[in-house]
Amino acid sequence: MKIRTKKDRRQRIKLRIRKKMRGTADRPRLVVFRSVAHMSAQVVDDLVGRTVAAASSIEPEVRGKLTEGARPSNVAGARLIGRVVAERSLQQGIARVVFDRNGFLYHGRVRAVAEAAREAGLEF
Repeated sequence: MKIRTKKDRRQRIKLRIRKKMRGTADRPRLVVFRSVAHMSAQVVDDLVGRTVAAASSIEPEVRGKLTEGARPSNVAGARLIGRVVAERSLQQGIARVVFDRNGFLYHGRVRAVAEAAREAGLEF
């Protein structure tokens, strides 16, 4: 795979990470995706191939929780996504996950989601 664009580079990193990481029923994978305008996270059981819990800045329920200064595209909004996905996975009985940064650098919004999920009770 030749790296021609930033997207190609992220895809290559993503595949390299996924080669070593698997989400199981005991310890599913917490996947983070960020775009320019939005943020989403989901907890995935790779053995069955299903999403256990998810949160996105597009959801009306999550948008309603955005406080002043928090937008879907900033660090404060990313913290909210991390808290919401942690609460939803804890409701499903999942407390331990594997963090998948999805080829993005562990910095800024991706890091904010991870730290907020840890604070809300997820272990990784």
